[in-house]
Amino acid sequence: MNKKSNAIALLCMGLFLSGTVLAASIPRGIPGRNSTAAAPSQKRPVLTEDSIDLGAYDPHGDFGEPSQSKIEHLFLPWEDVDLSTLALADDYARARGRSLMITIEPWSWSPDWRVSDQELLRSILGGERDENMAQVCSTAATLKSPIIIRWGQEMDETDNQFSWSHWRSEDFRAAYRRMVNVCRAHIKTAKFVWSPKGNEGLEAFYPGDDVVDIVGLSVFGYQKYDQGTTGRDKSFSERLTPGYERVKGYGKPIMVAELGYEGDASYVASWATSVAMRHSEFPALTAVVYFNDREIYAWPGGYGRPDWRVVRETTN
Repeated sequence: MNKKSNAIALLCMGLFLSGTVLAASIPRGIPGRNSTAAAPSQKRPVLTEDSIDLGAYDPHGDFGEPSQSKIEHLFLPWEDVDLSTLALADDYARARGRSLMITIEPWSWSPDWRVSDQELLRSILGGERDENMAQVCSTAATLKSPIIIRWGQEMDETDNQFSWSHWRSEDFRAAYRRMVNVCRAHIKTAKFVWSPKGNEGLEAFYPGDDVVDIVGLSVFGYQKYDQGTTGRDKSFSERLTPGYERVKGYGKPIMVAELGYEGDASYVASWATSVAMRHSEFPALTAVVYFNDREIYAWPGGYGRPDWRVVRETTN
């Protein structure tokens, strides 16, 4: 992690988190060219020969060994972004035999450059944002890794910071359908993920079988939050069950598109051994994708920003 390229990548990440605007954002999740696998960690998800697929959003390169992940996850905005850097992610993923999952957030990462929720929606449904999606998807079409596209995640989270989580369900469905169809005009082989958080009422946002290949969910285990809200620890299965039950009827493969856990040693061990297991109660669950970084946004209720990273930073 002391290589020059890593330092540059982490500097860009730090500038984003601090609120400093870059001329063109780089996708989040691309490790530096010389990233090496970090030291073993008791927090890392446990894999066996019978495990489902494990992926990772991994800006620090902690899942650098080919055997540690099968899906490389990136986040990017669809404007003010340097799409040429996707080639770096493609090289990194291909060298490790991985698919590349790209979460496209339909806004700018600079709050100063964002339009209102309704103006964004109007511009999407009116076709003014087709070119934003077309640019990302035409670039993705030049990559050699298998591509998974995830657009407008967690639209069912009513207290979310995302602009698209404030749209009416029918408007989100129309926007999602339009964007998938725009994307398909440029890349024929991508799979598309519809990815609610997993909340009650998510069914209203389902855009249709013809534009969904995979259903994604978000599952996080934070012991401090568990204890403060329920008075006890919650297991991975307990956290996944409500969302899984709401989406299993679609008959699609299900992935946990964002996964993290943080707590004391026994809490972490319980989650680490469970997340990649094959659970009889979750037969459609095919993959979990770890969010290997500190939380971007503070949790409600004063619970702060938990650190999901599997390897702790060391200081000299």
